[in-house]
Amino acid sequence: MLLLSFGVAIGSALIPVVNVEIFVLAAATAQHDQGPPWWAVGAVVAIGQVLGKLLYFYAARGDMRLPAFIHRKTEAAMVAAPRRECPEGSVFRRAWHTAKVWFTWIREKCHEHPKWMFGTHTVSSVLGLPPFFLTTVLAGFSGMSLGAFLLASLPGRFLRFALLALFPGVVFGHHLFA
Repeated sequence: MLLLSFGVAIGSALIPVVNVEIFVLAAATAQHDQGPPWWAVGAVVAIGQVLGKLLYFYAARGDMRLPAFIHRKTEAAMVAAPRRECPEGSVFRRAWHTAKVWFTWIREKCHEHPKWMFGTHTVSSVLGLPPFFLTTVLAGFSGMSLGAFLLASLPGRFLRFALLALFPGVVFGHHLFA
């Protein structure tokens, strides 16, 4: 069960539409007497989640080489390729410009105030708000060290998933240290 939990945790970290919280609750409910202890599930899922998110963290920091289709085209390739432009002032152009301005502002704030990013990422690791995926990418963009990333992520993720695994036991009236 722990190995399956670890695999689902890594998968959910890499593919955000996979929901590990539902898996933990379902597994803890189905295995409430026979399964591993709640703290072991919390630890295994937390480690799997953080290991999976390291891919995004390293990519955002620029420590990983991304596939070619993700990189911007060179100036020569952009001139040679025909482009379909949105008309000036279109909704799409304004939305794209707004997103770029907002992202640039966020990135600058993360660089100016690295402690804010640490605190935000820590809160996100427990609550999931702001989304953990987003704060992982922002942590990479802000240049957060690997040690700080792990310190902000692992305890919070452990707390989140251990409490989720414990919850069915509390509902069914099991003891905490069974």
